[in-house]
Amino acid sequence: MMEALGMVAPGKPLREGLDRILQAKMGALIVVGDGPEVLSICSGGFLLDSEFSPQRLSELAKMDGAIILAPDASRIARANVHLVPSPALATSETGTRHRTAERVARSIDVPVITVSEDRAVITVYRGEHQRPLVPVERLLARANQALETLEGYRDRLDVVTNALSALEVEDMVTVRDVVTVLQRAEMVRRIAEEVDSYSAELGTDSRLVRLQLEEMLAGVEDERRQVLRDYLVPDPVWEVDDALAALSHLSTERLLDLSRVANVLRIGPAGPDLEAPLRPYGYRLLSKIPRLPEQVVQNIVQRYGGLQQVLRASIEDLDTVEGIEVAGAHFVKEGLARLAETSILDRLG
Repeated sequence: MMEALGMVAPGKPLREGLDRILQAKMGALIVVGDGPEVLSICSGGFLLDSEFSPQRLSELAKMDGAIILAPDASRIARANVHLVPSPALATSETGTRHRTAERVARSIDVPVITVSEDRAVITVYRGEHQRPLVPVERLLARANQALETLEGYRDRLDVVTNALSALEVEDMVTVRDVVTVLQRAEMVRRIAEEVDSYSAELGTDSRLVRLQLEEMLAGVEDERRQVLRDYLVPDPVWEVDDALAALSHLSTERLLDLSRVANVLRIGPAGPDLEAPLRPYGYRLLSKIPRLPEQVVQNIVQRYGGLQQVLRASIEDLDTVEGIEVAGAHFVKEGLARLAETSILDRLG
């Protein structure tokens, strides 16, 4: 659907053609794709194979039947085509054009676009999903509102993340602290997805929205991966990507239940007990030390097995870790000390 929305975004030739059809108060049914699976449900019409232009699209819309475009919408393959998808496919639409569009989209993995003559609405169908396009002004308003919401959630994520860092240094982490960070990060990701869909639909008008989105998402994905690396019990059949996938499939209602989130992620004891203590391996805090290679972080964690052991290690002891020289040991020790001090001050402040 994101790909399809990008094709009909403002500034794209296909969108200009669709707007021309709307302005002429006509309807249209357009399939973006002319592969064998599409041609197998086509009946009648005539072959064009001509270069796409908004003017040609609007002129062809004057005829009955569907218009078939190349997969990249660069050429008009056929026009005045009768589409015959399986009538057994379920559809929630009522009009003939829209019922056909929904059935084609559900049976073949291609974007299908309708222009409603009566309601003057452009609708994009892809798979089980459909998306009516709205005016740019309304899209911008929705995107800005979503960005404001995202900013608030990002601020709260930063607060709980900083609190987790301080608790890790003090060796006071519980299941609740870890799951709260992952829950907040998932909320940020979901709101960002909504903003991203608006951005795709805005096309050339999305530059400022996308810049703000990228700024607000900076570091979020890396942060939640490092949190999971710190607290997941090593298991070849349950790794970070598996946990992230399970989290993404939770409904919003279940995501708000910390116990359910902890259970789904397999963090902490079975049950789970949200107040049960946890101890990080140290991946996250070590990765925050500038210019410290990932392989060195891995070597430190494998050597000491936990953040508290790393914090208590002497410079001489750290120097024996593979990949760390004398200057590197001082660098790691001082970096951890700065992170510990900053985290505790942030928590108290």
